[in-house]
Amino acid sequence: MTEETVTTGRELLPTATPARTRRAVRELVRPHRTLAVCAFGLMVVATSVGLLTQPLLGRIVDLVTEHRSPDALTAPVVALAVVAVVQGVTTALGMSLVSRLGETVLARLRELFVERALLLPLDRLEKAGSGDLNSRVTRDVSRVADAVRTALPELARSALAIVLTLGALALLDWRFLLAALIAVPVQAHTARWYVRNAVPIYAKERIATGAQQQQLLDSIGGATTVRAHRLEAAHTRQVTERSRGAVELTMRGVGLVLRFYSRLHIAEYAGLAAVLVTGFLMVRSGAASLGTATAAALYFHSLFGPVNTALVLLDDAQSATAGLARLIGVVDEPPAEEAASGDALSDEVTLAGVSHAYLPGRPVLHEVDLTVRPKERVALVGTSGAGKTTLAKLVAGLHRPTAGRVDVGGAEPDEYGRTVALVTQEVHVFAGPLTDDLRLARPDATDGELLEALSAVGALGWAEALPDGITTVVGDGGHQLTPDRAQQLALARLMLADPPVVVLDEATAEAGSSGARQLESAAEQALKGRTAIVVAHRLSQAASADRVVVLRDGRVVENGTHDELLAAEGSYAALWRAWSDQRTEPPAH
Repeated sequence: MTEETVTTGRELLPTATPARTRRAVRELVRPHRTLAVCAFGLMVVATSVGLLTQPLLGRIVDLVTEHRSPDALTAPVVALAVVAVVQGVTTALGMSLVSRLGETVLARLRELFVERALLLPLDRLEKAGSGDLNSRVTRDVSRVADAVRTALPELARSALAIVLTLGALALLDWRFLLAALIAVPVQAHTARWYVRNAVPIYAKERIATGAQQQQLLDSIGGATTVRAHRLEAAHTRQVTERSRGAVELTMRGVGLVLRFYSRLHIAEYAGLAAVLVTGFLMVRSGAASLGTATAAALYFHSLFGPVNTALVLLDDAQSATAGLARLIGVVDEPPAEEAASGDALSDEVTLAGVSHAYLPGRPVLHEVDLTVRPKERVALVGTSGAGKTTLAKLVAGLHRPTAGRVDVGGAEPDEYGRTVALVTQEVHVFAGPLTDDLRLARPDATDGELLEALSAVGALGWAEALPDGITTVVGDGGHQLTPDRAQQLALARLMLADPPVVVLDEATAEAGSSGARQLESAAEQALKGRTAIVVAHRLSQAASADRVVVLRDGRVVENGTHDELLAAEGSYAALWRAWSDQRTEPPAH
């Protein structure tokens, strides 16, 4: 059991190892090698040109101490101006190329992440909880993006400045370099200490933040149930505990950073003192001029900025690396496999000895055997909790059974491809033109085919009556569709996708009594010529099915036609009588 499972009670999505994260970054950068080389080359030129500043200032000091005429200062001053211009131009170009490289790689990582997240098996996401994926999509992506836009260019420039400046000190005199290196042990120890302590803190912070978001989603998303069962205090306490855990880890990180900075100051001033003392001794002995000693001191002082920047950016780098590892962990997750396009699958559905449990030891289905023949329509009936929706999801391939086998024409659920389609009562209307929403099912569909699909499910009238007809923007920020119209849209998408097997999980439950008949008629049209499994919200759907399967406590207790089960006077007959009595009962006065 992982630490994430212990902390959150969920089986979180994986996090990539450091080695895998580095390898993934190399894979992402490899297609852009030319851009990377150009960016690095310009940064080297900019930094190298900038290093001419200190010797030129040292030359000015020597000229002054030698009491040269003011005209002698003209050449080094002009050279300083040229250095400033060239360094500014090359730095701007180099930084822009580094930023372009970072943004390009980040865009590709985003694409891979979204692509894989959409293909993850539903049961894997349910085990992790939506809070885990949500925190990766928001906080982790944001931190990596911030690092790419700010930390990466600055870190690249700082690293080059450090290396080249130390080289310049060595060219002045090896003793200056030796004096400067006094600061390195303190800085290296500080960096190792910080990384060793920061990595686990940031990793735990990510987990705690994901748990906090999951708790907020559970509490706010289920607010109606929470209020109905008077669970406000319990949920408030759980949110507080999750939030306190995240805040405590954040404050531990802040304290770590403050101690990190204080240690850096010790290294800076120890190194500067060593360089100044070395310069004093060398000037007194005649081994170096005052200008050379000045240049050495300026070189070391110029290291304050890049060294501190590089070490300080370890904070952003560690935070971004932790987020990057979580993103790559999702990218590396195996997707649900699809059957090859050339595979020919029949539309017969078979369940053999199927059992399923969401939690170990608590099965919701028990050894279900069921065969749905091609073009047959089977209605699943039973009281709430009987296992109807679970069976429907198993057939649709959203879950894998914990025991037994589900197949469509011999293929297992994660190999169905576009063979099975699922329509539930929870329909999402994507933001954008209605035509785009419909073409999600068939991107190459013509306008005529879209109109035909809408007409088949009885939606053409209201679709054409929209402000801009079928090009009207619907969904968030656009025209809002009523639940029954959204369901008709889902059925029209089903018509366009044209799958041989369809699973309807209470797909008409959202319709009120006035719209129920129209929506059921639309479902009838959408199911024509297809193998269908219908989780019946209304028993009228069962009556019109070819066969009815009654579930109770996760087991099939009755299986037959509507008339056969009524004649058997069993569970289905009792349900039918209760439903019929409810429909015919006169309204209360």
